[in-house]
Amino acid sequence: MSESEKLQALRKRINELDEKIQQLISERGLVAKEVATAKLEGGNETAFYRPEREAQVLRKVKERNQGPFSDEEIARLFREIMSACLALEQPMTIAYLGPEGTFTQAAALKHFGHSVSTMPLVAIDEVFREVESGTADYGVVPVENSTEGVVNYTLDMFMRSVLKICGEVDIRVHQNLLSKSPNLNTIDKVYSHQQSLAQCREWLDTHLPGVERITVKSNAEAARIAGEQAGAAAIASEVAAKLYDLNIVKANIEDDPDNTTRFLVIGKDVTPPSGADKTTLLVSARNKPGALWSLLQPFAETNISLTRIESRPSRVGMWEYVFFIDIEGHADDPQISEALQKLQQESSMLKILGSYPKAVL
Repeated sequence: MSESEKLQALRKRINELDEKIQQLISERGLVAKEVATAKLEGGNETAFYRPEREAQVLRKVKERNQGPFSDEEIARLFREIMSACLALEQPMTIAYLGPEGTFTQAAALKHFGHSVSTMPLVAIDEVFREVESGTADYGVVPVENSTEGVVNYTLDMFMRSVLKICGEVDIRVHQNLLSKSPNLNTIDKVYSHQQSLAQCREWLDTHLPGVERITVKSNAEAARIAGEQAGAAAIASEVAAKLYDLNIVKANIEDDPDNTTRFLVIGKDVTPPSGADKTTLLVSARNKPGALWSLLQPFAETNISLTRIESRPSRVGMWEYVFFIDIEGHADDPQISEALQKLQQESSMLKILGSYPKAVL
């Protein structure tokens, strides 16, 4: 068989596979519509989006994977199929910290897929408000960065919001220097979000010493400004470079190559166990010696792993603090339930912010 004949045979095989794949995807879509009909016939208000169910499906996809695609790539492909099928059941609107082109938008699309409508908002409190009012079905907000720590305003919002955490998303953050000019020597000011400026501090000190650094609300906003001002640059994503027609003067300028930001998905409903979950708690300690130890002791006694603990001013009294605690497991797990009962007795306030599947993608 000649080379051209071999290629022709392989292309024919690809065409046959494409036809089968398309037929199966269409069949999956029809079943999704039947699921929606069955839920509506039930008569009660029902949730079409099930975070725990989707997490279980994606985990099975990764477990079945035998290559040649990576686990992350095959899960991403199924994520988009699931997103399209869910849109057939019920279209969803996802609010996120905008404008368009932010890493938060990337997190929203990574978690929900591209078949949702996205709603960019200018502040974290607006994301909470739009979800609380029902204008958006869910919201996505940043909560912590592996280099610069927590996003305090997100934590503060949970102190007064009734919303629940129903998912998490991890995004590997690659920062890029963007500008209309491709020449580094023409840049006299750099715009970006304060966390991005901090994540690139060493690179900026080395390559743009003395250049003014200006903080703005988001990296996408920085890119927009850089596209309008001569001599201006922005630290932002590749998506922002395309949106605002900017050159990537230098890619991957973050000081930590493993720089990762964690985002939370917020909604109104409690999420059932998925089999591999986290629970986030808001706890206030009683004003007594050893108060912090009394909060941690129930977890030690029940052998529960804490993955994060942060303190924030309570905004109720001077020098009074609340603690945000992440633990392994779901609030409905017997072991977790036992620990929370003990914690309730030791704390002056305990609020379960949500139990949710660990990030799959």
